Amino acid sequence: MTSVEVTTEPSDDSGPSGYAAARLRLLQEKSRSGPPRRSGLARLTDDWLGALFTTAALETGVRGAALVAVGGYGRGELSPRSDLDLLLLHDTSADKAAIAALADRVWYPVWDLGIALDHSVRTPAEARATAGEDLKVHLGLLDARHVAGDLGITAGLRSAVLADWRNLAPKRLPELHELCQERAVRQGELQYLLEPDLKEARGGLRDATALRAVAASWLADAPREGLDAARRRLLDVRDALHLTTGRATDRLALQEQDQVAAELGLLDADTLLREVYEAARTISYAGDVTWREVNRVLRARSLRPRLRAMLGSRTPPTDRTPLAEGVVEQDGEVVLARTARPERDAVLPLRAAAAAAQSGLPVSLHAVRRLAAVAKPLPVPWPAEAREELVTLLGAGEAAVGVWEALEAEGLITRLLPDWERVRCRPQRNPVHTWTVDRHLVETAVRASALTRRVGRPDLLLTAALLHDFGKGWPGDHSVAGEIIARDIATRIGFDRADVGVIATLVRHHLLLVETATRRDLDDPATVRSVADAVKATGTLELLHALTEADALATGPAAWSTWRASLVADLVKRVAAVLAGEAPAEPEPAAPSAEQERLAVEAFRTGGPVLSLRAQPEGHREDAAEEPEPLGVELLIAVPDQPGVLPAVAGVLAMHRLTVRTAELRAAELPPSVVAGAPPSRAGVLLLDWRVAAEYGSLPQASRLRADLVRALDGSLDIPARLAERERAYEKNPRRRGAQAPPPRVTVAPAGSRLATVIEVRAQDAPGLLHRIGHALESAKVRVRSAHVSTLGANAVDAFYVTGPEGAPLPEIEAAEVAGALEGALR
Repeated sequence: MTSVEVTTEPSDDSGPSGYAAARLRLLQEKSRSGPPRRSGLARLTDDWLGALFTTAALETGVRGAALVAVGGYGRGELSPRSDLDLLLLHDTSADKAAIAALADRVWYPVWDLGIALDHSVRTPAEARATAGEDLKVHLGLLDARHVAGDLGITAGLRSAVLADWRNLAPKRLPELHELCQERAVRQGELQYLLEPDLKEARGGLRDATALRAVAASWLADAPREGLDAARRRLLDVRDALHLTTGRATDRLALQEQDQVAAELGLLDADTLLREVYEAARTISYAGDVTWREVNRVLRARSLRPRLRAMLGSRTPPTDRTPLAEGVVEQDGEVVLARTARPERDAVLPLRAAAAAAQSGLPVSLHAVRRLAAVAKPLPVPWPAEAREELVTLLGAGEAAVGVWEALEAEGLITRLLPDWERVRCRPQRNPVHTWTVDRHLVETAVRASALTRRVGRPDLLLTAALLHDFGKGWPGDHSVAGEIIARDIATRIGFDRADVGVIATLVRHHLLLVETATRRDLDDPATVRSVADAVKATGTLELLHALTEADALATGPAAWSTWRASLVADLVKRVAAVLAGEAPAEPEPAAPSAEQERLAVEAFRTGGPVLSLRAQPEGHREDAAEEPEPLGVELLIAVPDQPGVLPAVAGVLAMHRLTVRTAELRAAELPPSVVAGAPPSRAGVLLLDWRVAAEYGSLPQASRLRADLVRALDGSLDIPARLAERERAYEKNPRRRGAQAPPPRVTVAPAGSRLATVIEVRAQDAPGLLHRIGHALESAKVRVRSAHVSTLGANAVDAFYVTGPEGAPLPEIEAAEVAGALEGALR
């Protein structure tokens, strides 16, 4: 017996317990999911509520009343944990007490089952008046559906509400558009969020409902292709989310995505997100096209009376402004000229896109669809005009994004660049990234377009920006895979062999500058030579510098800063000198500043730590458009040389919620006059020059830091216990719960330096991570010469220059043992 048949059984099963049992059976049927389950649940609920209403109407003697489903329930789209939107409609023939009694006999059984209920009791006139005042009420009534009672009163309200909607469309649709825009700002874009709200985010279920409302106005209609399927997919995901969590939630949290994917029979959470993103992209694009058409129609309506008055009975002329061969502007959109022949002109899609982006105009939906349907494919390799039009499109800046999305929605991008399919809608699990892989590539080109005046070959910069992460669609190191793909695509596009080589080099090494600048010792000649060997030419270095900045800016706010920019610029300057024939200078012991010497002398004389905090602005470029970043802080510490200095300092800083950006440790050179007369047993002094920043709030006082450091060094401050307490609080954070971080990885950088062994640590960022690393290195009996600390979102990528006790690099076997021990300590 199916669950729907339950509704035909005797009346004792129409009560709450019978409905609850039938509902549970329906939700447990694996063979019924998606639209059949949602509509089956709606029918089952209709039968139950209809029986409740009919019985209550007989008992209270109320006539001229109806029970009406509105909103999602009105559309017959009930998810497992959906609330019920109900309207009790009456014609005032019954007194208020009888109507209230009728309502109570319907509402209370729903509440008794723990089902959320959004309810109201109104006359048709009251319902229309409320809808006239409240846009959300009006939207809900557009989906009104009769459940029980007087069908005539429901039909009358539906007709009146729909007529009101169409009559008020010139006023109501702009209000609805503004509501959608405000929600998008508040909730973000569904197609890019790692934990999206399936209902409220832009491109979600609310936007799909708004497009239905626009269609009901008869003023404009959304592109239908794929829209219903996208909406159904989001509803299917929400159903699975309700079933796996047991909660009425629309937010697809990270820790629930694997379960939801399994419920839907998908491979993994990434496959789930990709399907969600594709659905959201379809709805978002349909919204863009629809609202543009709404605005065009409303604008035309407002102008028509004045034009008629000026022209009499004549039809107003349609302006068509030429933009390029076969491309014109008409009514604020880019359309094809009447003489255009896309079936003969293979370059026309790119020419139209470039003209639209350069003009800051959208491409007409009809134009894009015609191009997708009949445009002649480009030959391989592309002709020079096609390559130039692609570069022109990419160089248009922000205006290129909407045009690119229009071409992609109709499949033109994948036709031009078949490898695009592998990166399209591909999620990026690293929270540092704002965008999916494909949108990040377009955003990188947008950022690169602002840097074209800095390079001699803007075309190579823009092309490399578009291609640099194509390898993320393939297994393995995406830079290595991307180099191969970039060679193929650049050849397909029509670049010559030399240019193809440059583009491939840029893609292969697009992370080289920022990783080297932030994780390696720039005073080490081996560091500079390794970059010069990879880049090989000054022109390529110039392009790589611009690509590095564009890539970081397009990644997200955590990936770039004036501090990082200054480090990269310093590295580029040093590499350029090597490429110009200059040998990198051998590092010389840096002469201590007056402040460093003062602190070292005081630490030597007192036998205890001495420190100072010096606020200073981060390196600020003259061409930066924004204000300088918040002040950074230089932390100088002089401390008698003894075991445990690094973990003690790192632990104290972690306790005070200070983030370490860079760390340098070296033995202080003390003046002979200070050392003279000191007992031979007196230890030397270590000088720590670190750059730190407060996680939040104000900086701690130097006196408090010193006091805690003294206690940490003498063992009276239990740093591990304090940090463990913070770690427990950190793990209780709901945003962290359930998120499975990959295990830490510790490696020895090959040929990293002649002066020290470079050990690189990649791990999940957490309070006290640097303290644990320092403690492990101390246990391995190695000395840390310097540290280069980088935190990107939840990931820490740190490099430590270490030596043996005598100050020489570690032998290969010993270095591997240290790396293995460190990795084990971090697990």
